[in-house]
Amino acid sequence: MSPRWEPDLDIRRGNHVIYHLHVHLVFVTKYRRGVFDDEMLTRCEAIMRDVCQSFEAELREFNGEGDRVHLLVHYPPKVALSKLVNSLKGVSSRYLRAEYTGRINPIGTGSVLWSPSYFAGSCGGAPLSIVKEYIENQKRPV
Repeated sequence: MSPRWEPDLDIRRGNHVIYHLHVHLVFVTKYRRGVFDDEMLTRCEAIMRDVCQSFEAELREFNGEGDRVHLLVHYPPKVALSKLVNSLKGVSSRYLRAEYTGRINPIGTGSVLWSPSYFAGSCGGAPLSIVKEYIENQKRPV
């Protein structure tokens, strides 16, 4: 008897597309001020999970410390990453500043929580050297 085939849950399907896209995002606070405690990070994670769901994406991992958060997001190809990031930072800033008034905006940051920059790194799947080799080997002999 042959082993039963199990579908890979990381590979998602849509109309005319099969995809497996993950991104590692890092957001830092304005001036790298340490403003987060465990309670605020827990709330930030809940907010960002909701934002991801609204984009039909999934927040797979979340962690952070006083001045930054790390996210691993599985997202569909129809999502413009810059729009997802803008929404994650904007919505979380609005909610956290409203809910933690006085604790979230140290002197000098005004009404801004996040630095305007961010890190985005693609991840998952095979190393680039393996993908490059695979593509090179697809050439037909002349």
